[in-house]
Amino acid sequence: MAALVWISGASSGIGEALARTVPGERDRVISISRRAPGGIEHLPADLCDPASWREVGACFQRELAAFEGDRVVFIHAAGTIEPLGFAGEVDTDGYAANVVLNSTAPQVLGHLFLAAARHVEAACHLVMLTSGAARSVYPGWSSYGAGKAAIDQWVRNVGVEQDRRGGTQVLSIAPGTVDTDMQATLRAATEDAFPQRQKFLDLHRDDRLSDPIDVAERIWRLLERGLDNGSVVDLREIDD
Repeated sequence: MAALVWISGASSGIGEALARTVPGERDRVISISRRAPGGIEHLPADLCDPASWREVGACFQRELAAFEGDRVVFIHAAGTIEPLGFAGEVDTDGYAANVVLNSTAPQVLGHLFLAAARHVEAACHLVMLTSGAARSVYPGWSSYGAGKAAIDQWVRNVGVEQDRRGGTQVLSIAPGTVDTDMQATLRAATEDAFPQRQKFLDLHRDDRLSDPIDVAERIWRLLERGLDNGSVVDLREIDD
């Protein structure tokens, strides 16, 4: 085995594309998600439930305790944009689940991965998928944008920490607008819930959505670029 790779949210979208495009033929991929993607080793976990995080952390510890490969990667791709709508108007339980999955889970899971990887001699990478919504204002998308902004700041700080003491490369990567179920959800929203819906209708109409496989392959190549630890980057601003 050359690499051991965990990918959260690998049952669909960019997460699944990443799982199916790992660079090495002998790489081992473990999906962390509620639904099992076909043909990929699976660790069942509902990351909206904090009780599931300990099992993920235990998996990190168990697998890395005797790891002898070349590289270890954890990519956190799990996330949700639902419920779309204004804060104070949408369902409270749904809003709370959104905040937990988009803001809290990535920080805790990242912490657990770093703890397990501390004494691993192989190259270690921790990648968070972020979004331009972390820097732009989208009414109806408040918890999602706030969650991505939290991820970006966490990565900036933790990257510096790992340079001082740790050694894991920590990155936050925005993939751009990608042809996934998330985009379909945005297009299906009402303008009352998501006033900038037309922008995403236009992107789809004009065939300006990236293919998930192409995006995944670019993300894998980016890990070889030697980016500064704690970098927050947008694929749309990087030349291959």
